[in-house]
Amino acid sequence: MRRRTALAAGLALPGATLAQTPQRLRIGFAVGYAPFSEVGSDGQLKGFEVDLAQALCTRMVQQCVPVILDFDGLAPALLSRKIDAIMASMSITPERQQLMAFSTPYYFSPVRLVMRTDARLEASPAGLKGKRIGVERGTIHERFLAAQFKDSQVLRYPTQDQAFLDLKAGRLDATLVDAVIAQFGFLNRAEGRGFAFVGPDFGRQEQFYGKGIGVGMRKGDVATLGRRVDEALAALRGNGTLKALNDRYFSFDLVTPPR
Repeated sequence: MRRRTALAAGLALPGATLAQTPQRLRIGFAVGYAPFSEVGSDGQLKGFEVDLAQALCTRMVQQCVPVILDFDGLAPALLSRKIDAIMASMSITPERQQLMAFSTPYYFSPVRLVMRTDARLEASPAGLKGKRIGVERGTIHERFLAAQFKDSQVLRYPTQDQAFLDLKAGRLDATLVDAVIAQFGFLNRAEGRGFAFVGPDFGRQEQFYGKGIGVGMRKGDVATLGRRVDEALAALRGNGTLKALNDRYFSFDLVTPPR
């Protein structure tokens, strides 16, 4: 409880509130996803999505408070009104759109398998038949594996960091993850030595991965909160703030819509 209170203090922004939105906009994050959202050594929440949330709240003149949850707890918390929005690298997919609404996309990310460089396994359903693939529970990656890698052993984890630990320890043959999270959260670190991306970008399969990453919200809030978030995102894209945030964290472009 103390850590969540400290994190909330790190993002709360003063400002006037509007009648059509809550006095405090509670934004759900899932930590452990460097460089998108993680807890720093000072106990504060930081990362690309955290900075973007701050910029959105400033633009909307809205007081915002972060709520830290496991990824698979975000949608239930939104629908039960424990939070008001989600910023946790959540893909905009038809399945999720049945439950909630989304803003326009704010970034686009490839999806890759990570394996040992000496694994000599083909990154395909046939090549990974009977093999152990780790995935974060509640993500679209989990549903993709269930549909496309039916003959593999899919092991589900509360966080992606736990999957990386088991991959390093040899308890997994591969893990499926957003490529940026894998690059910054594992491959660029000492523990990622001897591992690499293998196979194609599965994120191009729109029937599973949708049309990018957006802010999740309740359908009933589309005309109010949704309109304000989209207007703020358009402004941040137009004035260069979104690209500047991209360049602060990445050496490649994640925010320009694919053509």
